[in-house]
Amino acid sequence: MPGLTDQAGSQQASGEELVDQARQAWQESMLRRLAELRSDLHARQPQIVAARCGGTFRGGSIHLQYWGQAISIPWDSLAPLFVEENKPCSVFDSAMLIYYLHTARGTDLADCWIAFREIPGGAFYHQAFQGYSGDRVARRFGEHTHDFERAAQKLNGWRLPALSPYAYAFQPLPRIRLAAALWPGDEDFAARASILFDASADSYLTIDGLALIGAGLAGRLLRAGK
Repeated sequence: MPGLTDQAGSQQASGEELVDQARQAWQESMLRRLAELRSDLHARQPQIVAARCGGTFRGGSIHLQYWGQAISIPWDSLAPLFVEENKPCSVFDSAMLIYYLHTARGTDLADCWIAFREIPGGAFYHQAFQGYSGDRVARRFGEHTHDFERAAQKLNGWRLPALSPYAYAFQPLPRIRLAAALWPGDEDFAARASILFDASADSYLTIDGLALIGAGLAGRLLRAGK
């Protein structure tokens, strides 16, 4: 499936442009596969699918949280909706949610943080992932740690003091947990930052999906920090 990992060797686009291109590639790929994924899901028991992804099945729909927003996924159509707005999710978000339902194995969160390179299949693409995730965070917040903290709190992050002086965890999906860790710079060392994953992450999304959701956290932090 095309996405950030397919474009990891490209040096012709900025981090933000690369993420945008990968989102588009993900959408185009998933549009071709959504019918297949939905058909495969319909062969399963909705209660089991809901339990494995950390959602609930009631009223004919799977209910879960996505980046802090209530989502309803009617089982008959498997077309995700934002509950508060009663509005269909975008193609990108729908693809992310359907793929999450399809991949979810019900594995418990590991409560252990790992880098992208430690995810199966992630080692070859780690440097590129760092470029469009952690490095962007470090450039923006390395000398502005208060802005980083405010941005993280806007996204409902919670502190992880054991990871770094400035680190927060986030829950974009019920069984996917991310962290953003920032180490401010000084006269001797440049600022650095990393987007980390709970060690169970590959039980819920492919490596491309995880790259996109990790890059998405970096982008959300930058927007919240404006």
